[in-house]
Amino acid sequence: MLNSNRKVTMTESQKQKNIVIISGPSGVGKSTICKQVVEKLNAFLSVSSTTRSQSETEQQGHEYNFLPRAEFEDMIANDAFLEYAEVFGNYYGTPKGPVDEALAVGRIVILEIDVQGALRVKKIRPEAQTIFILPPRKKDLRERIDGRGRGEDEETKKRRLETASREIAAAWQHYDHMVINDDLGQAIQEVTEIIDANLKETI
Repeated sequence: MLNSNRKVTMTESQKQKNIVIISGPSGVGKSTICKQVVEKLNAFLSVSSTTRSQSETEQQGHEYNFLPRAEFEDMIANDAFLEYAEVFGNYYGTPKGPVDEALAVGRIVILEIDVQGALRVKKIRPEAQTIFILPPRKKDLRERIDGRGRGEDEETKKRRLETASREIAAAWQHYDHMVINDDLGQAIQEVTEIIDANLKETI
């Protein structure tokens, strides 16, 4: 594994291949998968910024960087995001700085972002890897959304399911790999092996 404390000489193409985009519908388990993959590969997990409210169980800088809307819009004006979008009335974005710093020392960078964000990143970093996490069955996704304990109303849950259906349809066209999260341990292993195989091709 590359030492994260020293500079590594890499071409721009190699740096791009160290970016791994992991997406999936709400409730599919992608956050858990990302955290485990980060530990296995000593990767850097990018923390997205958002203008949505912080919940009681979330920590600033852990799940998200929670920002005032004005500050987020200043960052947009200063081209400080690799990608950003407005979803359900709130901004979400991936800050460029920490990503580029991690790439500069040869680390794998995991971006846990939605399909819209993934397509934007691919436009400017076309050799980034893309992995989409699927539920075994649609009804499993509804059960997971119901069980998240966020206190969401039925209309919000319905919108999440509709968004999930659109994302899954788009993912089949645009993503390099699809991984079904039927067994969590197996899904983590599969994602890790996909990333390892791709990196070996670049060496």
